[in-house]
Amino acid sequence: MPTQIAPCPVPASPCSLIDLFGRRITYLRLSVTDRCDLRCVYCMAEDMTFLPRNEVLSIEELDRLATAFIRQGVTKLRLTGGEPLVRRGIMDLVASLSRHLASGALKELTLTTNGTQLARHADDLARLGVRRVNVSLDTLDPDTFRQVTRRGSLAVVMDGIRAALNAGLTVKLNVVALANSTPGNVVKLIEFAHRHGMDITFIETMPLGDVGVDRVDQYLPLDKLRALIEQHFSLVDTPERTGGPARYARVAETGGRIGFITPMSHSFCESCNRIRVSATGVLYTCLGQENAVDLKTCLRTGGEAAMVEAIAEAIRAKPRGHDFVITRGGTPALARHMSALGG
Repeated sequence: MPTQIAPCPVPASPCSLIDLFGRRITYLRLSVTDRCDLRCVYCMAEDMTFLPRNEVLSIEELDRLATAFIRQGVTKLRLTGGEPLVRRGIMDLVASLSRHLASGALKELTLTTNGTQLARHADDLARLGVRRVNVSLDTLDPDTFRQVTRRGSLAVVMDGIRAALNAGLTVKLNVVALANSTPGNVVKLIEFAHRHGMDITFIETMPLGDVGVDRVDQYLPLDKLRALIEQHFSLVDTPERTGGPARYARVAETGGRIGFITPMSHSFCESCNRIRVSATGVLYTCLGQENAVDLKTCLRTGGEAAMVEAIAEAIRAKPRGHDFVITRGGTPALARHMSALGG
């Protein structure tokens, strides 16, 4: 069944972003582009066909949309992609959104990046009020890195991480757990992260997007990865949270934190405070469901009042939880939209 995208509804008065289960929605992940300069095996097919540019929201539209969410109570905004730093005009968007940091309406403006463009943007990001970034890094071995990304240079990403740290940004490493590569890299990744004062979070791969490989072959449950980690380190669970879905443990030997995000093996839906908007302006309140609302039409034809009501309607329909299942061959209908949605 194709994803059901609701039409832009009749305008109504604004409402707070609280769903039917009492969850307050304060965290927006906004994709600014479907494009990326890497082709990671868990994220994209090697031969990608990207969206026509007129289907992707303009920088001005992205600013207007983010502002509408902030006015309704979103306090954390994460820019994603694709790779957000390859989007033309991205720093103009960051500069414009930083006004909400200055006003106090937005508590945090951050982004997730593959690190390839970070060296040239880190200083400007810090100057504009970005305080932390998440960098995807799945291995410290250059050959494995090129295999996983299909084209990337580990040295370039390491330069980006170094530049971010030198600019005063807090860096967290994100590692997608892959059955064939992560077990052999996990100890070195943890030691590297903690040696440089960085958190590291491991993420179970999800059955989203057409990546040209079988998800069953990639999937590594994090309880198995944690058992492997505990052969080398002593982990102490902690109630610390950073506003996202990660559950954290402290490593006794290093003092650093490890996060675990387990959408497949252990649902975190009961505390979900997040929504996502694709680069095409489609609002998804849950990655594991097919409900979606078209905000681009509201932006381009309906005006802000219509967009506010569209957002409110989507929040009211936010499901209790997701239905992710990894099966051999094929991906759900939501996959058709994932290249524009980001991680």
